[in-house]
Amino acid sequence: MASHQDTSYKAGEAKGHAQEKTGQMADTIKDKAQAAKDKASELAGTARDRTAESKDQTGSYVSDKASAARDKSCETGQAAKEKTGGVVEATKEKASQMGESAKETAQAGKEKTGGVISSAAEQVKGMAQGATEAVKNTFGMGGGNEEKSTTTTRTTRSD
Repeated sequence: MASHQDTSYKAGEAKGHAQEKTGQMADTIKDKAQAAKDKASELAGTARDRTAESKDQTGSYVSDKASAARDKSCETGQAAKEKTGGVVEATKEKASQMGESAKETAQAGKEKTGGVISSAAEQVKGMAQGATEAVKNTFGMGGGNEEKSTTTTRTTRSD
């Protein structure tokens, strides 16, 4: 029986060693699994940080480009407004000059016409006075000894 007990003892001892080895291997596997999990978590965090940073940079880039486009649009609008204002001002000035020129032309025409009418009126007046004197003399109503007054009108045209 001693050999049976010895075998049984050795079997129990082997079983204990096997359980201990299994426990050690299980702990080692658990440690390695935990290390892999920690490493994966760390890599995921780093990737997340890089993605956020890249997103921020991309957002900043897009924002900068949009801001630059908006600024350029404003500058273009302002330049167009200034150019239009200059055109409007030039048009106003040209219209003012043309109005002044028309006014001066009208004034010169009025003066010229007034001079012609005035000369014509003087001529008609002189002829009427001459006709009146002739009629008076014909009917004997004229003053015989009075000196005759003759009006001479000179007409000058300026073209």
